[in-house]
Amino acid sequence: MSDERYVGIVLVSHSAEVAESVAGLAKALAGGATTVPVAAAGGTEGGDFGTSAELISAAAAAVDQGAGVAVLTDLGSAVLTVKALLAEGDELPADTRLVDAPFVEGAVAAVVTAATGADLDAVVAAAGEAYAYRKA
Repeated sequence: MSDERYVGIVLVSHSAEVAESVAGLAKALAGGATTVPVAAAGGTEGGDFGTSAELISAAAAAVDQGAGVAVLTDLGSAVLTVKALLAEGDELPADTRLVDAPFVEGAVAAVVTAATGADLDAVVAAAGEAYAYRKA
């Protein structure tokens, strides 16, 4: 068993299905990235659309290996929920960062970069660079 710790990735969406699908896509495009801890935190505890501080906190705790946690969000209130958790100071693991990145492209870049064993700064930077990916 390896002692290497990977940056954890949390994907926060208003939809559980979207969060889970983006997590699956990112892991698949990272060559199966079984070593990178990725968790989806989508929707509410009751299965409705929305965001849940409890689900986000639980997902962050689940992926925390001590190398930091990168949190990517889809829309406005997801961002506000993560910011509120960060402001609390004890709701998320130490070295948790909200990443300013496009949700799908940023998630793929974050997981691919984390799979190389990169540190939290590199994972955050790679996800943020996804804004530069041009489609036309």
